[in-house]
Amino acid sequence: MRDEEFSDLIRRIHQELDDLRRVLARINDGWERACRSNDDYYVDGVALNLHGFYSGLERIFTCIAETVDGHLPQGETWHALLLGQMLREVPGIRPAVISTETGLLLDEQRRFRHLIRNVYTYKLDPERMGKLVLSTQTAFTNIEAELLAFVTFLEQE
Repeated sequence: MRDEEFSDLIRRIHQELDDLRRVLARINDGWERACRSNDDYYVDGVALNLHGFYSGLERIFTCIAETVDGHLPQGETWHALLLGQMLREVPGIRPAVISTETGLLLDEQRRFRHLIRNVYTYKLDPERMGKLVLSTQTAFTNIEAELLAFVTFLEQE
């Protein structure tokens, strides 16, 4: 059963990475249009895609926590706890899924996603969003490499 579960997880990681590439392209295109036109509705679209970007990563992390670790954090702060779980090696089970550098970038994404869920989009700070858009490309480059390394680990198990 473990081989089948790992195979399903590997397929899921690859599918989510494909989807995240599309979301990243939409973030970059929307931000370029927002900057060019000063149209707040493009900023709204970018905010929605930034939300989707982190949500996609969190789906991957949730699958890893359930399938490999056998434990998904609970409680009010489970989102932050899940990210922390991915930063740590689980001795005898798996290496850390992501690096500290990537974790810091993704924590910024996580906090922004929380903000989007709790604030009206017209209250967004475009300067802060611009910095987040730029860091999203770095975050994706890092996370893609780290998740593919994790897939290699799973394939060897």
